[in-house]
Amino acid sequence: MDSMNAILSEFVKEQKIAYFSMEIGVMNEAKTYSGGLGVLAGDTIRSAADLKLPMVAVTLITKKGYFTQELEDDGTQVEKPAEWEPSDYMTLMPARTHVNLDGRDVAVQAWLYIQESLTGGRVPMVFLDTDVEGNEPEDREITFRLYGGDDRYRLKQEAVLGIGGVRMLRELGFEVKKYHMNEGHASLLTIELLREYKRDIEEVWDEDLVWDVERIKNICVFTTHTPVAAGHDKFDYRLVDEVVGELLPPHILRKLAGEDNLNMTLLGLNLSEWVNGVAKKHMEVSQSMFPGYEISAITNGVHSYTWTCKSMKRLFDKYLPGWANEPELFVRIGRIPDAELWEAHMEAKRKLIDLVNERTGVGMDYDTLTFGFARRATAYKRAPLLFYDAERLMEVTGGKLQVIYAGKAHPRDIPGKENIRLIFRRMRELENRMKIVYLPGYDMKLALDLVSGVDVWLNTPQRPHEASGTSGMKSAHNGVVNFSVLDGWWIEGHIEGYTGWSIGSAPTEVSLDENADEQDAKDLYNKLEEQIIPTYYDNRHIWTRMMQNAIGKNAYYFNTHRMMRRYVTEAYIR
Repeated sequence: MDSMNAILSEFVKEQKIAYFSMEIGVMNEAKTYSGGLGVLAGDTIRSAADLKLPMVAVTLITKKGYFTQELEDDGTQVEKPAEWEPSDYMTLMPARTHVNLDGRDVAVQAWLYIQESLTGGRVPMVFLDTDVEGNEPEDREITFRLYGGDDRYRLKQEAVLGIGGVRMLRELGFEVKKYHMNEGHASLLTIELLREYKRDIEEVWDEDLVWDVERIKNICVFTTHTPVAAGHDKFDYRLVDEVVGELLPPHILRKLAGEDNLNMTLLGLNLSEWVNGVAKKHMEVSQSMFPGYEISAITNGVHSYTWTCKSMKRLFDKYLPGWANEPELFVRIGRIPDAELWEAHMEAKRKLIDLVNERTGVGMDYDTLTFGFARRATAYKRAPLLFYDAERLMEVTGGKLQVIYAGKAHPRDIPGKENIRLIFRRMRELENRMKIVYLPGYDMKLALDLVSGVDVWLNTPQRPHEASGTSGMKSAHNGVVNFSVLDGWWIEGHIEGYTGWSIGSAPTEVSLDENADEQDAKDLYNKLEEQIIPTYYDNRHIWTRMMQNAIGKNAYYFNTHRMMRRYVTEAYIR
C-alpha cells in the first residue's frame, strides 16, 4: 500500500486535466484501441508527457481488446479475441469504487500505467476494470471487449467510464481542474459531477437550479469526432432507467440530453463550456448538425516521434536536431539533401515491400509506384473507389502501380465487410495485370510500416464524412505525399501539386446529398495518368520536392504538440 501511495504522490500534488476516452492506444501490445480515435488519444497523452502537461487519462482496460482480424481467401473477415495481460505492462492499484448497474453495485478497480517522456514528463493513465472477484459474471465482462455487445453492454461501459472514472479519480486522490471528454462515450461524467455539486434545495427557489449546470460547464471540455449522425451514441430512456436508474429528475435529464432518448453528444454539448470539432470543416459540419451551439475547431495531429520511421528519424536527427519535441523545426526541411531524403524513403519502402512479399508472396518490387490505403473499413471511406472503372484504371497505369490495403470492419458493419470482399474480387480479376494485397491484422505497428513505406497515401471518403483523419498526417511525417478527397484535415493541408493532390470537387457541402463516386473516380484516374505517374517516373526532382513539402508544410503543423498547446491556451486555461 505504501509503495502505491508513493507512486501516486507525485501526481496528486497539483490539479490535473482529466482526459477521458473510451479507447487509448498506449502501445501496440495492449489492445486498448480499435483505430483512429484511440490512437489519437494515445498521441495526445504522449505529447502531454513530452510537454510536461498536468494531465491524467482515464479509459477502460478492455482485456479482450477490439478483435484480431483474419481474412479468408474471398476476403471474409473473421474476428477473434485480442486477449492480453494487463499485469505485463501496468500496476493494479488497491483503490476500489462502485457503479450501480442493473440494480447491483458493481466493483471497479484500476490499473495504472505511466506514460514517460525523455523530456522527464510523466502522465498517469488509469485503466478501469470490472473483472473483480465478487462481481457477477456478466458484470466482470463489462470491460472485456471494446465496442462489443448490444446497447445495454455499451451503456454499462459508458457508465463505468464516465461515472466510475470520476469516482476512481477521487479514490486515488486526484484533484481535477478540467474534465476533457474525448467524444460522447464519457459524457455521463457530467451527471456524476452534477450530483456531486448539487446545491442544498433550501438555498434556492427554483428546483431546476439545484442542479448547478453552470458550475459543471465551467470545468468541462468536449471534443466531438463524428460528422455522421448514426455515429452519436443514443440510448432509449427505458434502457437507461433499467441499467443506471434515475440519473437526474426526468425533466432535467431530457432538457440536457434530448427529449426522445439519451443523446451522449447533446449531454456533452450542454454541459461543457468549451466544445470543439477536430478540423475546421468538421466544425462547420458539427454546427449544422447541432445548430445553436458554439463549436470551435482544433485540428487533430499525430505524435511526431511515434509516427516517424527509423530511417527518417536518423535523417531528422542529423539535420534537424530537436525535431521530436519541436516539430516546428520541420520548416527547415530544405537542409536535407534530396539524395539522402530519397534513400531514407527507399529504406522504409524496401522494408515494407519485403514484409508484404513475405506475408503474401505477391512479388511486389521496390521500383514500382506504390499506393497505400489503410483505415477503418466502413462504407463511407470508399476503399474500393480506385477500382470504380477497372479498365480505365488499367489503361491509366499500364503495370506502373501496385496497391497495399489494410483495415478492419466493425463486426456488425455488413457494408464495411462487403467492401473488403469487393477488393478481394478485384484482386483476383486483376491479378495478372496489377499487384494488389490486403493485409490482415491492421494495428499500430503495421500502420507505421505502411505510412512510411508507400509512395502515395490514398484517401477517398465521401464528403463531408471525414471528421479529420490522421493517417495522412503520419504519412507526411515520412515524406509520403497524399492523394485525397478534400475532406477533414486535408482541406487545410492540401496545396495542389505541392503537398500532394486532391480528388474530386471543392469542399463546399456540410451534408451529403448526392453520390459523387463517378465524378471522384474520373478525377482520380485523370490525375493518376496526367500528374502522379509521370512525375514519379520521369521527374525525381519534383517528387522529392513534394516529399519535402509534405514534411515542411504538413508534418510541421499537423502534430499533437501543436494540438495540445492549443488545447491548453483555448480550452484548459479559461
